[in-house]
Amino acid sequence: MSRQAQQLFDRHRETLDQAVEAITARGFWSPYPENLRKYPEEAVKGASRRFEALLRRPFPLKVPAVAGQVGAEVSPYGFELGVTYDQPEQGALIAAMQAAMPAWRDAGAEARVGVCLEILARLNAMSPDIAQAVTHTSGQAPMMAFQAGGPHAQDRGLEAVTYAWQAMSRVPATSRWVKPQGKHDPLVLDKRYHIVPRGISLVVACSTFPTWNTYPGLFASLATGNPVILKPHPAAILPVAMTARVAQEVLEEAGFDPCLVSLVPDTAEAPVTKTLALEPAVKLIDFTGSNAFGEWLEQNATQAQVFTEKAGINTVIIDSVEQIKPVAQNLAFALSLYAGQMCTTPQAIYVPKEGIRTAEGRLSFDEVAGALARAVETFLSDNDRACAVLGAIQSPATAARIDACRGLGEVLLDSEPREHAQFPRARIHTPLLLKVDASQRDAFGEERFGPISFVIATDSTAHSIQLAREVIGEKGAITLGAYTTDEAVAEQFEELAMAVAAPLSLNLDGGVFVNQSAAFSDFHATGGNPAANASLCDQAFVARRFVVVQSRRHGQPD
Repeated sequence: MSRQAQQLFDRHRETLDQAVEAITARGFWSPYPENLRKYPEEAVKGASRRFEALLRRPFPLKVPAVAGQVGAEVSPYGFELGVTYDQPEQGALIAAMQAAMPAWRDAGAEARVGVCLEILARLNAMSPDIAQAVTHTSGQAPMMAFQAGGPHAQDRGLEAVTYAWQAMSRVPATSRWVKPQGKHDPLVLDKRYHIVPRGISLVVACSTFPTWNTYPGLFASLATGNPVILKPHPAAILPVAMTARVAQEVLEEAGFDPCLVSLVPDTAEAPVTKTLALEPAVKLIDFTGSNAFGEWLEQNATQAQVFTEKAGINTVIIDSVEQIKPVAQNLAFALSLYAGQMCTTPQAIYVPKEGIRTAEGRLSFDEVAGALARAVETFLSDNDRACAVLGAIQSPATAARIDACRGLGEVLLDSEPREHAQFPRARIHTPLLLKVDASQRDAFGEERFGPISFVIATDSTAHSIQLAREVIGEKGAITLGAYTTDEAVAEQFEELAMAVAAPLSLNLDGGVFVNQSAAFSDFHATGGNPAANASLCDQAFVARRFVVVQSRRHGQPD
């Protein structure tokens, strides 16, 4: 291990030890503050100025050979970024990464983990800058872009590094095998064990969460010895490019080839992901995005281990509540946050058509549905607060989907555009809430990405559970919420969660929401239903990224 890499490992050893403890205890812990006041004042106040300085010019990165320039990002808040990026020549990049891999492999787990921890520390220091880039590519509102794009993404990256460290450190470097032979001398073998990376890793980033969904795969692969190609969405390149630049700087300072982390941007008109995914040297693929492309990768990129997070029908079942108001307020926030563009946002809300029990008496189905609609409307009645929660719609296709879905049911609450005080051209829309019958499965049983949700009238709670089991079993889900005051029904919800392999949030009516996921404690997705084939993060997410190769030779008895 180089002296620089050893210093990095020693510098961050305390953080690593705390992270190992955190993934075991699974309580609250994070080394990266989510409060802006914890960051230097200049770092926060100067972020917009530094972001402006990146616009309308090339973004330099280390590239073995350049095939051309790309870049056509447009902020969902209504202006062109004008940033251009070098697109590497694929053959030269693959060759350079393969040449760099042996030194990275032979450096050992401590060196690789030390480099990864330093990258994360530097990314954390520039969280205000990353927030600007995330805001103006994903459309996330500034506070969410800071937290989800900065410290929460870094948490998930550190979590992956921690699992990788735990998996690698359990493999001894050497051992002596001594088998007694009775009166004869024992058989003695000296053995060595090598952590061997699988090959080049391709991380395909999404447009809505360009860092949060990218860091787990990036750091899980890098820590276990695999060079990483970052392939950003054409609409959200800048946050990924900023990440790649930090990674390259740390790698080079530690004595490694900076192209071990490389950016390969493309355009919507000339995509390169399929070509990269089928490259024989690519042995790992991490993907977040549509079902169609995720399934294509799983079926076609057979030379690689493929980790996918796709889409599902996130579900809430309401059986009974103490009071409807706090429940409706909690769900109103969950439906409004980032205008329903989270992979965890509820889409299907099942309510018995005969209504529900509450501590204040029985509420009809229409009263429950009306309470939900009013809660969303009230929550978003202040335009400034609405814009701060909704953010902007990332893609014009998502905005068009709202219009296309209005006819799928009775409109309980119509979606409306909002005007941002600072960015009048921002693409901002409130949630669309539709009332449907359980028989209208074609409406609610398909994913409708964006601020589109359904309140579904079922025959009973048992019917709600049956429908949820069928729909999630077919389409998957990343979140499952439920409400009941009956402990026996709560146990039925627990059974449902296990049957469909979807994490359950029960009776949330305060400051925690079904679409939030905390690193070091919550397993994001399970890998057990069609919405995702992997979990962020567990041992399985990292253990398949390397193999153990042993050698053995005769040794002399002690």
